[in-house]
Amino acid sequence: MKKAYRIKKEKEFQKIIENKQSFANRNFIVYVYESPENVHFRVGLSVGKKVGNAVMRNRVKRLMRTSLYDMKEMVQSNYNIVLIARPQVINLSLDEVKKNIQHVFKLANLMK
Repeated sequence: MKKAYRIKKEKEFQKIIENKQSFANRNFIVYVYESPENVHFRVGLSVGKKVGNAVMRNRVKRLMRTSLYDMKEMVQSNYNIVLIARPQVINLSLDEVKKNIQHVFKLANLMK
């Protein structure tokens, strides 16, 4: 994903999480913050230490980024999103990760 699609600063993460508009399924939690000035959506990824060691966490992040890249045309543009992975994600394939992210985004009404 391009840098323009990323959220990296802790302050931005906190602003989105403090908004308390969250949706979840078994594998992901998504926090949403509407930002009308955005040209496209922005996303921050979080994979905690409960998911596994650094190798497993980086694998999960790569799967999440790939899934979001494939879905970028379907996601509404005026939102900032924080996507948090739960520990069960390590057992999923790329297709399963993509389906789970689509499911949680549909719950949050982020899909076009």
